[in-house]
Amino acid sequence: MKSLRRKAWSTGAGWLCAAVVAAGGAASARESTPSKAGASSGRAFTAATVVERARALAARPYEAPKRTLPEAYARMSYDAYRDIRYRNDKAFWRADGLPFQAQFFHPGFLYPEPVVIHVVAGGRAEPVRFSPDLYTYGSLVPAPPLEKADGFAGLRLTHPLNRPDHFDEVLSFLGASYFRALGKGNVYGLSARGLAIDTALPRPEEFPSFRELWLERPAPGADRVVVHALLDSPSVSGAYRFTVIPGANTVMEVEATLFARKAVEQLGVAPLTSMYLFGENDRGAYDDFRPEVHDSDGLFVWNGDGEQLWRPLKNPRHLSVSSFRAKAPRAFGLLQRDTAFTSYEDLEARYELRPSAWVEPVGDWGTGAVRLVEIPTPEEIHDNIVAFWVPDAPLKPGTPMRVAYRLHWGSQAPWPASGASVTATREAAGSAAGARRFVLDFSRPATAGDGPVEAVITASKGQVLRTTVRRHEPSGGWRATFELVPDGQQPTELRAYLKRGSETLTETWSYLWTP
Repeated sequence: MKSLRRKAWSTGAGWLCAAVVAAGGAASARESTPSKAGASSGRAFTAATVVERARALAARPYEAPKRTLPEAYARMSYDAYRDIRYRNDKAFWRADGLPFQAQFFHPGFLYPEPVVIHVVAGGRAEPVRFSPDLYTYGSLVPAPPLEKADGFAGLRLTHPLNRPDHFDEVLSFLGASYFRALGKGNVYGLSARGLAIDTALPRPEEFPSFRELWLERPAPGADRVVVHALLDSPSVSGAYRFTVIPGANTVMEVEATLFARKAVEQLGVAPLTSMYLFGENDRGAYDDFRPEVHDSDGLFVWNGDGEQLWRPLKNPRHLSVSSFRAKAPRAFGLLQRDTAFTSYEDLEARYELRPSAWVEPVGDWGTGAVRLVEIPTPEEIHDNIVAFWVPDAPLKPGTPMRVAYRLHWGSQAPWPASGASVTATREAAGSAAGARRFVLDFSRPATAGDGPVEAVITASKGQVLRTTVRRHEPSGGWRATFELVPDGQQPTELRAYLKRGSETLTETWSYLWTP
């Protein structure tokens, strides 16, 4: 399975949006004027409108989106696409003094399929029409300005996130059903998707797309904005409602209703996609001045029974798929826990500023598994990490599935820690031939407590020897070490946590060791 191309969103903290952001606002002053988009114009719209559209789509045979872009735009290079620049004075709602502004990505490059975009005000939806007047076209663009298009490539939203006098980007939808957001002080890193279908199965993955977007006009002084999306694919259609609340952690409240055209073998709910090239536990053979290169360094799973689990990520030699069974999960996410610049030393990518993303289920998700897919990659331009929830209950034609969750984007956990967390995983040669030594650092515990601390280490194969625990004086936490004597060349699942008497002090460290 090939690693996932980063949708041209990669390489550097500013990525494409700093230069390429496509059309914001409206095709004319008429469309951006509130009085012209009131209840007397457009079509009636509610959240149920999108649900009924999705239901109707699922009842019909799938139709792939039509690609009507001229060849020069459909096959343009990354640099040429970057040379199409959005005109800041055309940002939607810029002249209205609202707390959010909208801009729309130009179609082309990796995004030839049109996304129809509407703006909703007063319960009516008006389409936003494409116009070349919204852009400047630089010398690298291999064709005259595009005179017409059936839609856009996606949208982004800006808001005074980091300071009150500047509109920062907080959210973008671009490519298939991909979207991503930023908390205060973050730069873009990992992404989310509307849905993952048959990821890492022995056949091509199906990538649903957001075919239409509806953007609700926010009220003056509002702290949130709402986006609706219509998803479609050969197997599934769906209606999504995203309530976006920017802040230190930007929160997205997601409600989705899914309809199947046919039975889906593996449905991935709330998928997250990230990049991991190398890190402290898995440096590989990279001859690089940087100590670590990744958008996320681990998977976090909080089970319904209260156990919290941390799985450090790896760049494996072969495709790796891990499942973590859960009942009524409380949360899972791909996190960038290491936020020290000295861990990366990259002045351009600024990996220490990449956000973490937590998925917080709303309601009882029942039984299923958090699935982690790690794909080999030789370069940091590929997204090679995917995590999602696979429910035991199947999605079948005729029975809609409704799911709700919150996405938290930022650098701080959205809830207080119930125990100390894993802050570092290191692996080295052990004291005997073939043995491996592991060094695990844990954060400062919430309470000091009295009595000795013990490390509980288990291995699915092989022997665990020379376990030690000592205070990590520089951080106030703890350091646990042990050695694994492998059982030949067999992969080994390792687990570790710290306890004092009957009290569990830390989350559970989970690691797949491979020879």
